[in-house]
Amino acid sequence: MSNCVVRASYSEQSIRVYQAYSPGIAEPALKAGRFVSPFKMGRMTWVKPSFNWMMYRCGFGSKPDQEMVLAIDITREGFEWALRHAALSRYLPGFHASHDNWKRELETKPVRIQWDPERDWRLQPIEDIRAIQLGLSGEAVERYVNEWILRIEDVTPLARAIGAAVDGGVPPPDLPCARERPYPLDPALAAVICVH
Repeated sequence: MSNCVVRASYSEQSIRVYQAYSPGIAEPALKAGRFVSPFKMGRMTWVKPSFNWMMYRCGFGSKPDQEMVLAIDITREGFEWALRHAALSRYLPGFHASHDNWKRELETKPVRIQWDPERDWRLQPIEDIRAIQLGLSGEAVERYVNEWILRIEDVTPLARAIGAAVDGGVPPPDLPCARERPYPLDPALAAVICVH
């Protein structure tokens, strides 16, 4: 079992996660303050508390269908509900009782947890630090869209500015990762999710 940490930008009420979408999905969401059509409730949607990992995934907003980067502030209650109703995205023999048990968890729980190598602002892997991603499906997507979202912000210009700064090697003064810190987890919950 790994001594891992969920790092995020958060306040007493909310925690910030990131997603990247095409303008066709992002612009209506920004106007409505929540995800609306053509966002598909029936698909799994992945949220990431790590800004740098989101930048790695979307190429600073340069990849097709990920041209707009959104910062979504959700309730901490919602985030913690997601963690409590999650299954790990891969089978771990030392942790899961059996492969069948793990498959059952994947089929019955509405959230998946995936751990990936954390990145610095230049998108280089940071040794021994992993970033969490949550895949929301079914009930979790419904709750996310209809209950948890407090605010959606377009951070595409910041993403592009940081991407442009990578070539020069000088970080912009306002890096979102500088505001990310260990999120307080209940020890019993940490024991279940902090495995990779």
